[in-house]
Amino acid sequence: MNEDSLMHAPEFVIKPRSHTVWEKQCVRLHCTVSGWPDPRVVWYKNNVALDPLANPGKYKIESRYSVHSLEINKCDFDDTAQYRVSAMNSQGELSAFASVVVKRFKGEMDEFLPAPRRAITEVGPVSEYGITFQTHIVDKFGVSFGREGETMSLGCTVIIYPALHRYQPEVEWYRDDVLLSPSKWTHMHWSGDRATLTLTHLNKEDEGLYTLRVTTKSGYETYSAYVFVRDADAEVEGAPAAPLDVRCLDANKDYIIVAWKQPAVDGGNSILGYFVDRCEVGTTHWIQCNDTPVKFARFPVTGLVEGRSYIFRVRAVNKSGISRPSRVSEPVAAMDPADRARMRGTSAPWTGQIIVTEEEPAEGIVPSKPCDLQVTEATKNYVVLSWKPPGEKGLEGVMYYVEKCVSGTDSWQRVNTEIPVKSPRFALFDLAEGKAYRFRVRCCNSAGVGEPSDPTEATTVGDKLDIPSAPGKVIPTRNTDTSVVVSWEASCNAKELVGYYIEGSIVGSNVWEPCNNKPVNVTRFICHGLITGEKYVFRVRAVNAAGISQFSQESEAVEVKAAIASPAPPYGITVLECVRDSMVLAWKQPSFIGGADITGYFVDYREVIDGVPGKWHEANIKAVSERAYRVSDLKENKKYQFQVRAANMAGVGIPSLPSNTFLCEEWTIAVPGPPHDLQIREARNDSLVLLWKPPVYQGRDPVNGFYVDIKEADAPEEAWRGVNTKALEKTYTKIKDLKEGEKYVFRVRAQNKAGVGKVSDVTEPVPALTKPGTKEIVVDVDDDGVISLNFECGNMTPDSKFVWSKNYEDITDTSRLTTETKGTKSKVVFNRPGEEDIGVYSCLVTHTDGASSSYTLSEEELKRLLEISHDHKFPIIPLKSDLAVELLEKGRVRFWLQAEKMSNNGKVDYVFNDNVVSQGEKYKMNFDKNTGVIEMTMESLTPADEGTYTFQLQDGKATNQSSLVLIGDVFKQLQKESEFQRKEYFRKQGPHFIEYLSWEVTPECCVVLKCKVGNMKKETSALWHKDRHQIKVDEHLGFAEGVLKLEIAQISKKDAGVYEVILKDDRGQDTSTLNLTDQGFKDLMNEVFSVIANSSTPLKITSTDEGIRLYTFVSYYNDLLQVTWHYKDSAIAFSDRIKSGVVGEQLWLQITEPTEKDMGKYAIEFYDGKGGLRRTVDLSGQAFDDAFAEFQRLKAAAIAERNRARVAGGLPDVVTIQEGKALNLTCNISGNPVPEVTWLKNDREITSDEHCILKFESGKFASFTITGVNTSDSGKYSILVKNKYGTESGDFTVSVFIPEEAGGKKK
Repeated sequence: MNEDSLMHAPEFVIKPRSHTVWEKQCVRLHCTVSGWPDPRVVWYKNNVALDPLANPGKYKIESRYSVHSLEINKCDFDDTAQYRVSAMNSQGELSAFASVVVKRFKGEMDEFLPAPRRAITEVGPVSEYGITFQTHIVDKFGVSFGREGETMSLGCTVIIYPALHRYQPEVEWYRDDVLLSPSKWTHMHWSGDRATLTLTHLNKEDEGLYTLRVTTKSGYETYSAYVFVRDADAEVEGAPAAPLDVRCLDANKDYIIVAWKQPAVDGGNSILGYFVDRCEVGTTHWIQCNDTPVKFARFPVTGLVEGRSYIFRVRAVNKSGISRPSRVSEPVAAMDPADRARMRGTSAPWTGQIIVTEEEPAEGIVPSKPCDLQVTEATKNYVVLSWKPPGEKGLEGVMYYVEKCVSGTDSWQRVNTEIPVKSPRFALFDLAEGKAYRFRVRCCNSAGVGEPSDPTEATTVGDKLDIPSAPGKVIPTRNTDTSVVVSWEASCNAKELVGYYIEGSIVGSNVWEPCNNKPVNVTRFICHGLITGEKYVFRVRAVNAAGISQFSQESEAVEVKAAIASPAPPYGITVLECVRDSMVLAWKQPSFIGGADITGYFVDYREVIDGVPGKWHEANIKAVSERAYRVSDLKENKKYQFQVRAANMAGVGIPSLPSNTFLCEEWTIAVPGPPHDLQIREARNDSLVLLWKPPVYQGRDPVNGFYVDIKEADAPEEAWRGVNTKALEKTYTKIKDLKEGEKYVFRVRAQNKAGVGKVSDVTEPVPALTKPGTKEIVVDVDDDGVISLNFECGNMTPDSKFVWSKNYEDITDTSRLTTETKGTKSKVVFNRPGEEDIGVYSCLVTHTDGASSSYTLSEEELKRLLEISHDHKFPIIPLKSDLAVELLEKGRVRFWLQAEKMSNNGKVDYVFNDNVVSQGEKYKMNFDKNTGVIEMTMESLTPADEGTYTFQLQDGKATNQSSLVLIGDVFKQLQKESEFQRKEYFRKQGPHFIEYLSWEVTPECCVVLKCKVGNMKKETSALWHKDRHQIKVDEHLGFAEGVLKLEIAQISKKDAGVYEVILKDDRGQDTSTLNLTDQGFKDLMNEVFSVIANSSTPLKITSTDEGIRLYTFVSYYNDLLQVTWHYKDSAIAFSDRIKSGVVGEQLWLQITEPTEKDMGKYAIEFYDGKGGLRRTVDLSGQAFDDAFAEFQRLKAAAIAERNRARVAGGLPDVVTIQEGKALNLTCNISGNPVPEVTWLKNDREITSDEHCILKFESGKFASFTITGVNTSDSGKYSILVKNKYGTESGDFTVSVFIPEEAGGKKK
């Protein structure tokens, strides 16, 4: 083979990765380089080659197996830099870059800073310090995605050391290396430690690489990330996306050339062209500038007003509609460029008018001809000329005339005949497409018009710019879990190239999505936002003003996942066994495996003599797959150090740190060595599973058990405690009762007959926490009775695999289990389930954060599963309900059951007394397969229908049956009920009772007899009877359904009897009877008594002149009401002193002449045949004292009233008597003691004499006698009686008349 064919330039298989570390940590940069001959590798820091010898202990550079590494020890701020690794051989040179950022915990640093060279003032920042500032950008924004119209903020935290309060760094933002300035589209903010850029209204122009640059006097630091802007939803379905980057290429007084970039999305139909709109600054009125769409992405806008400013926008159009408008351009004034340079005024915002001043016309010589005239741009719409002014010095006021001539003729025609132009640039319009023209220019000023310039070459009017060719080969490369690097060959001979659009598609979907919405002018682009694990293909198009090229060929498919790297170093090297000439080592798996499975490990060793390590030697040439290895050919009683390197498909990683120094001497201890390879599985909120491997060194006797120790990760050493008190036989255990969120560490000790041996290495801290999305193994028995264990993992990576084990050991007997994996699900199927399968089954998913679960198949669980399996193999149709019977309308009989689920192929056999019955006059069958209801109906039952009914079901291989036995009393009762229902049906064909006659008692104690009737009509009558005597007739009721009532206002014994209501019309009659005699009447009255009792008021106390009275009121009193009065929970025996009674609606208890013995609790109990009702009152304490005092007062008042002096009667009001007649009046006097009697005349006391005789006899009778009255006896007389209890008077008037006077008056 030709050796030259094997030679190739260096190529980085794995590039070095950037790192961010804390101060005083170590960092390793490593890469894998291929090439032939073997490349020479040099490391650079900020483009300065690193020499480890110049900085002893700082840098360590190694190269092994094409893996090259740079180790930086104890990083400080000076190590923050860009590092480059250069690989070179005879075929070429290639470099790769990586950044290292060293962070420091923020502390109080100001006090250690040197004093500034100039005093700090109250205003303004610090001028200068004699220090070097170190800038670090942290908390960075990542690759971001937005949509047109949205707002987006990008921000980073900036740490500047030393941190000076008044020092202000220069903070700048760039987009695609172009400095951004504050505008309505971009807002910038600096808070002192955080820089923020806000994009207020996203447009595709905002897409690009954003860079934050922080500059101090000591230098600058930058950070960059890409922002992608997706198109807003089209206003019209199928319309293209909006154009972008609208700008003005050339502006003159009567035209402005507008340019733009085509959108990446055409809406599914080719873009037919573009409309350009203009708007005068200060207004909101947009005017469309072209009537027909233009395809070329440049367009001259004419018809402008000189001196006014305009903004422009562009819209794309296809056959589906017009796109949204682009972002507007920057304002531009329509004026001669020379006038623009001499502008002295300002723009008036409300009109956009630009005010200019004219210079004085120049005087002097006629200028010479212009030079370097050329056609700078030619399209079918316009031609742009440019030239240089004449070379004479001191010329002022030079202007130009432009002339054109059709090629092949010598007829020159001036284009700007009226006003010469002032700027050396001019656009010509209205040229005939396809014709060839030549052009020339003359200078002029106040002195005259100069000679013409040399004419241009013939220029044919038409689009000279061709659409670019399709880009070349597209190559995608894995980058991260969500991005792919796409590179391609540039378009050949492309002129005025604007950039490229990249599209991606998931393999097989045929749906293409743009990866960028703003053209990129490079041939390498990172496509972000892809779906991890999916395979994508890519294609590229080129763009210039003439249009968009054809697509490139599709790339090869690439799977989206992180690029692989060599593993990190293993750690935790320990000795498991030592003999005279060999040692068994163990170590822990690297924390980062590089995105690919570890294929093996390499062990190196070196001898240490008097503390000085020697040269490293390889212990194994072939990689070992286990994390334990016996290093042989060592020397007894010598000291050694070891290092381990892990390897994967990307290469061999950097070695671990050297182990501790171990002495090679044979172990002779009796107890076992340490267990090793401790692993944590199935971490949950309250439990986890710990696995380990038994010790290599077993001691004097075999290992017979293990002890597990646990402690909280941050607890002191004395906090270690045992998990088990009895030695474990197995090399795994489930540790329970953990505290959620707490971190734990574990260790294991082995024992043999001699005792407990050395402790294992301690595990890494592990939290007791169930990770989001964690799922457990689920046991399943399918329809065929196959038992399987199923596990699903939702956070798998493309390299993840399911690893099943039994009792945490590899499954070797594949005859009993079959493993099936599809996508994110895996299961093991038991081929022949039996006792041999009892055990703990676990599943681990590799390349995840420890996704695992286990399932214990115990003897009881196996038995349960086998029973389910049998049911599935020989299935039974499940029933929601067994066979039952019910009665329907007309007394029809329905037999029915409901199955859980049956297919359309299910069938049923109906069996009576072992004979299959079929559809006919007697039996009606129905099977609703949607609901699973199976039924059979019969019109009625006869004695011949007594027996056993069975429904037999079959659906495929599934069967079931249900039976119902109807014999003896069960059948007779059903037959009786069926006959009753049948009669009921016919009864209800005419007027009938819906609710039969019943009674109710109203709160007013009115008894209402009522019944609810139905199927009534006007002719229906209702006859009420009591004891077969008609008492009421209801006719012309006027309702089809309603309630009939009979009210008994004050019920008594005479209302007892049998009540009956008869409904009848031409359709028939129905009768309802209510027996209100004996017990029926008692029940009614008890309800009346209950209503009365419930209406009673609380028991109250009042006093009389005879004693104390307790009383309550009821709303209605019935003579049949039975009440009982209680004193101290005993019925009261009534006497002359204690009586009860009723007055109206008042029920009372009278206690005559009460004493203290009558104090206590009294109650009245109403009898209602049930629990009754009791009202109570406590007549004791203050209540008794108040009542007794009131009784005494009333009693005294009654005595006084009874014994006071009284004039009982006998005296008239007026006495008219003739003069000379005798007057004798007598009245009764009462009182005790006997009253004193006094007579008065005209309110003056009189005494007894011969003329007026006053007597008081027997203490009862008082008399007033005048033997012969005369006129002087006329007047008002009073008798006054008085004793100690009171006084009373009786008045009368005496009128004496003379007969003659009386006669004269009559005349």
